[in-house]
Amino acid sequence: MQRKYFAVIAAAGLVLATATSVRAQDESRAIENGGIHVDGWMGQIDASEAGRGGTLDQARLSMEGGALHVATGPAVAYWNPANTASGSYTVSATFREAEYMNRNNHPHPYGVFIGGNAMGTDRQSYLYCAAYGNGTFIVRGFGPEPFQMNGRRGEASDAVHKAAEQGQPVAQEIAISVTADMVSCSINGTVVASYPKSEVLGEGKLTSTDGVYGIRFGHNTEASVSNLHKM
Repeated sequence: MQRKYFAVIAAAGLVLATATSVRAQDESRAIENGGIHVDGWMGQIDASEAGRGGTLDQARLSMEGGALHVATGPAVAYWNPANTASGSYTVSATFREAEYMNRNNHPHPYGVFIGGNAMGTDRQSYLYCAAYGNGTFIVRGFGPEPFQMNGRRGEASDAVHKAAEQGQPVAQEIAISVTADMVSCSINGTVVASYPKSEVLGEGKLTSTDGVYGIRFGHNTEASVSNLHKM
């Protein structure tokens, strides 16, 4: 009986140690020399990250080799207030993760956002589509509380490129298109999700699909962003 008791205690200890290790891996780890180092750009970390003591200076936005370079830190949105879109449009960018999962032991997403309003305040709202280097994508937003469009963990798509293994490169071209009645996300030239505009607007969601556009990164992630533009 005593042997079974110690076996149970040992198993419980292993579970606790594993859970502690996972939490430690998933905590946002501050970037050295953080902050925004690109003229005209602004940023804001998620309210949940700020509630845990995170700050914008724990992530970094810089310009390297003609491309924006992001390293996080806490999950963050970056934008230039001059970048706005209205009516029917497409916003797209190319993301290159030079070393897949180099800041964590599991993937985190990066992508573009549209419909940014009241950015930089506690009322900000925007919608983003982001890809993971493991072949999945996620569509979410803030209004100002987080809301999900395709589930808590997103979904898999053959359109999303997969890294060969941890430490290897992977690239994604991500776009959000707005028409008179639909909002769609395309990854690497394939539409992976479409929603009636009515599903992304309203109480607790976007105030409008018109607004600022920019880029969104999950925590503990590093990638470059090129050719961010509106069509």
